Amino acid sequence: MRPEGLPFVILGIDPGLKITGFGVVEAIGPKLRYITSGTVRSDPKSETATRLKSILDGLSEVIHDTAPNEAAIEKVFVNVNPQSTLALGQARGTAICAAVLAGLVVAEYTALQVKQAVVGNGHAKKEQVQEMVRRILKLPGNPSPDAADALACAVCHAHGGMLGAISTHGLRVRRGRLV
Repeated sequence: MRPEGLPFVILGIDPGLKITGFGVVEAIGPKLRYITSGTVRSDPKSETATRLKSILDGLSEVIHDTAPNEAAIEKVFVNVNPQSTLALGQARGTAICAAVLAGLVVAEYTALQVKQAVVGNGHAKKEQVQEMVRRILKLPGNPSPDAADALACAVCHAHGGMLGAISTHGLRVRRGRLV
């Protein structure tokens, strides 16, 4: 439960085996403040286990440095290529482990939910997400696509927390929207 009127730090994660984006925002009531963002990269020439350890170590360092209260991560979508889906799932599982090992509660959102919360359109393009993240967090420039997706996930979680008092009983999510 989020303390009323107190700062609440959220780590957003956009998982990927090659590049994992992260973004950290602070929510104080309805206001959001940018803390940091970036990427954790793994060497594509390394073994999968080594690449996963890079993700675990990198996110553990971010968690240690920023002390978030909760984490928000994007759910995996099923890709046409089963190998790509499996690799993404492994990276996502590693990112979740980094958060859980640090004692964080992890919330999960679909890409449609994240885009709907940030852009207002569940089918927004990456550039639109980058621009809206820049505007919402009052950044001087657009973050990288992976960092923007992670920040968008954190913003989505912050919005979800602020809307938590609204009853959703009897409603369901269709195409990223409550219906």
